[in-house]
Amino acid sequence: PMKLIFISGMPASGKLTVAKELAVLTGYKLFHNHLTVDFLLSVFEFGSQPFIELRESIWLSVFEQACRARMAGLIFTFAPEKTVRQEFIGKTTSTVESHGGEVIFIELVCRVEELERRLDASSRQEHKKLTSLAAFRELNAADTFSSPKLPSPRLSVNTGIHSPKEAAALIAKGCAL
Repeated sequence: PMKLIFISGMPASGKLTVAKELAVLTGYKLFHNHLTVDFLLSVFEFGSQPFIELRESIWLSVFEQACRARMAGLIFTFAPEKTVRQEFIGKTTSTVESHGGEVIFIELVCRVEELERRLDASSRQEHKKLTSLAAFRELNAADTFSSPKLPSPRLSVNTGIHSPKEAAALIAKGCAL
């Protein structure tokens, strides 16, 4: 049965960087949210109905197929923001659990000052990630990143005090991967 390692956190909390390290440690494939987001942005406006529906549909289809392919594990990165419907979280869990698998929620946290410092990192330019400090502050003030609500994480890792390698090791150990 597959383990879906569902890594969430604010923009610039280190999700993709930590997920890459975790993939090296576990041998699990990495499916990061910007693969889908960037692909869909080439056709649809962010937050439009087709964008929202296709993004969730693609994410869930990949989870479903990964379970059917009997993958040991899949790492998924996710940044909560208001255009993701709450039911996506429940559908993710039911999709994986219907195949006997398990969704392991991991949260990456770090101080806002550190997030703001990281926003314009060159590694963030590779994908259509949020890189504007002004936009980040505006979205954060508007509570954009507070939904959808996620279940309590199995583990919460502070990437302000742990390097990506240390964070990945903590996740692997804490979740017996």
